[in-house]
Amino acid sequence: MNRNQKHELGSALKDKFSKAQVAIFADYKGLTAVQADEFRRLLRVAMVEVKVLKNNVARKVGDEFGGEFKQVTDSLVGPTMVAFGYGDPAVAAKIVKNFAKDNEALVLKDSVMGNKRLAPKDVEALADLPSREVMLGMFLGVMMAPVRDFVCVLAAVPRGFVTALSAIEKKKAEQA
Repeated sequence: MNRNQKHELGSALKDKFSKAQVAIFADYKGLTAVQADEFRRLLRVAMVEVKVLKNNVARKVGDEFGGEFKQVTDSLVGPTMVAFGYGDPAVAAKIVKNFAKDNEALVLKDSVMGNKRLAPKDVEALADLPSREVMLGMFLGVMMAPVRDFVCVLAAVPRGFVTALSAIEKKKAEQA
């Protein structure tokens, strides 16, 4: 690979890292071609892009980003695959975690979300989070609770009044 090709690859990687919500790094040594294709197919459905990294090019990109991102790229050794999650970071993490659980050849490495370093256990914790839609539903439920409780309190007064009238009506019906 000549210098111009490395520069183009570095520019493309920089663009992918800046657009991605999460970049999950993994060692894929020992994965068969069929398993790698299956992994790519699973991720493609979730709008996650997978690339095999040249560690030296990734280090150059890391130098440009700096901070914890640089620490992650500097620690890359061996065959490295990166999954760029452009949508919900939890979805990408779930797919990678489940695939790594089923295929021991795929080993998670330190990853990046934004400019923050994620240890492999952090990626697994991210994977255990509910999806964005579920979390929004939970948030909406919490936001609606005070309104629902207020409506219940307002409805209790007429309901109590109707119950009292009903009891009086039954009592008069029994006396007659």
